Amino acid sequence: MSRIEEALEKAAKLRVDTTSVSQTSHNFPKRHVPPPVNGERLELKNQLLVTAIDPHTQAAEEYRKLKSVVVKLTKSASFLNMLMVTSSIGSEGKSVTAANLALSLAQEFDHTVLLVDADIRKPTLHTYLGIENKVGLSDCLLDGVDVKDALIRTGAGKLSFLSAGRSVSNPVELFTSQRIKDFFLEMKNRYHDRYIIIDTPPVLPFAETRSLSAIVDGIVLVAKEGLVTLHNIEEAMECLKGTAMLGIVYNEAAPEFHPDRYQYCREASA
Repeated sequence: MSRIEEALEKAAKLRVDTTSVSQTSHNFPKRHVPPPVNGERLELKNQLLVTAIDPHTQAAEEYRKLKSVVVKLTKSASFLNMLMVTSSIGSEGKSVTAANLALSLAQEFDHTVLLVDADIRKPTLHTYLGIENKVGLSDCLLDGVDVKDALIRTGAGKLSFLSAGRSVSNPVELFTSQRIKDFFLEMKNRYHDRYIIIDTPPVLPFAETRSLSAIVDGIVLVAKEGLVTLHNIEEAMECLKGTAMLGIVYNEAAPEFHPDRYQYCREASA
């Protein structure tokens, strides 16, 4: 059995039971904009946000298990606060997983969370949260908007949100530049006491995720049963080789799924 097959089997037990960085800065011109939200609690309505809408369901419990594992893996000697959620291909549920993980963390007293939509090609997190995609990540990178002016305070626990922002003609060029690396490293240090959960494009179709993977402290890979192939996952793992892989979320497992056959482990890339 290959290393990837072992990782999938171990990751699937509970379905989701799955460094310091030097200070950096950049010299963007600052354009201040009015705060996008006045701090009132958002009325979350999307049924996919089960951790907020229907917290007593089994699905919500699975996301809480994911949260517990993530906290265990990231709160060691130093707080590994910047995490990336991605998938091998599209439509595997990475954005829903990122949103529910962020909400689950933010609902706890001990955790403050910043959720970032870095999938500029196909942003969806704002639709789940019921927020307009106005000023966001791309505006911070290209127009020098200060992050604090673009953040949306959701009122859902201690969760803030940075949307994708305006569309970009060439996301690869932007995401492989030193500018975005400096931006996220600055964010890591500015918000060093909170989790930063980044939703990125899928690994295989697009190059920008591979660039971001070298910056973050940990990666959660979402694999949807019946959609992604073992070959897809092997390719994605090879692309992410050498990064801090926390584990695999086995999404939408069939009802006849037998958890006794599996167990979770941390799968680190060589």
